[in-house]
Amino acid sequence: MTDNPRIAIIGAGMGGLAAAASLRRLGFMAQVYEQAERFTRIGAGIQMSPNAMWALRGLGLDGHIRRTAFQPRTWNNRVWDTGAEMFELPLGQAAEDQFGAPYLQMHRGDLHAALLSAVPAQQISLGKRLVDVTPATDGFALSFADGGEATADLVVGADGVQSRVREILWGGERPLATGRVAYRATFPAALLRHPVGECTKWWGPDRHIVIYYVTKTKDEVYFVTSLPDQAWVHESWSATGDMNVVREAFDSFHEEVREVLRACPVVHRWAILERAPLERWYGGGMVLIGDAAHPMTPYMAQGAAMAIEDGVILARALEETSDIERGLAVFEATRKARTAQVQAVSHANTWMREATDPTWCYGYNPWIEALNF
Repeated sequence: MTDNPRIAIIGAGMGGLAAAASLRRLGFMAQVYEQAERFTRIGAGIQMSPNAMWALRGLGLDGHIRRTAFQPRTWNNRVWDTGAEMFELPLGQAAEDQFGAPYLQMHRGDLHAALLSAVPAQQISLGKRLVDVTPATDGFALSFADGGEATADLVVGADGVQSRVREILWGGERPLATGRVAYRATFPAALLRHPVGECTKWWGPDRHIVIYYVTKTKDEVYFVTSLPDQAWVHESWSATGDMNVVREAFDSFHEEVREVLRACPVVHRWAILERAPLERWYGGGMVLIGDAAHPMTPYMAQGAAMAIEDGVILARALEETSDIERGLAVFEATRKARTAQVQAVSHANTWMREATDPTWCYGYNPWIEALNF
């Protein structure tokens, strides 16, 4: 693309910041609008598999992330009560040698801080909750809840599962309840009476829990669960849960699980919801990326990775095409099959339960992946 379009990105999460940083690397200017008044270090862990690390390396963030993240030697899958090993995936140097990039575990806040460092502060506007996008004589007009306005040639909806951009594009919709809820928390590892596995998923008959370290020094530990719950449908990162409920739900699990839950002081609760796949991701000067386009269950630990990949591919598609509409078509054509595959596998919740070859997922480098013209 030879001109320099005005690009507005709605949402300063992982996908929005990755898109802004990728566009900047390729010579585009984008302004990011975030509804939060400030950024906070929400207590959640995140796994950055090699495909995500390839994307972040292209943004110059590899070293930044390695300074704080933990590199596990394996991902272990164990039976909920006996602890018997079901499948162990080698990670550490073996995975880095195989895929060309590491598999890292970190605090979500540390990843967000790394991405923030790749976007100039003046390109991020806080306290900007999007109200509407309408055609204007000069592109598209954006209006915000605080009374502010902006204009853009392209609006990128990186505003998550409750996307306002998605609603403007295709109308409102109700999420699909899965009947399951996630409890999650990070807390100081010093509260544990003994160390735990570096990265373990404990598979129960109707529930599971994933436990891993999120700092290079192993001084902070994280867990996330999936439990049956037909009543709770609140989709929130910050809603508080009851640790006694969590302890009771896993009171027959292995001692290592019970120790982690005993030590945890505070937990957050989040309903696991889904949305129907979209026919199109773009139209009317707008495009959706990340959870706004293809929300998925967390069972593959690929939600943020897919959003980050989206940001890279969107920037490349705009750079390598003659106009915005063509660039958006190439972006969607390049990403749709991959994200649909990840959505389907994640929905099934079978990833790593038995011998698994993750090459199709982890071996993807969005900076060199062929675009679908």
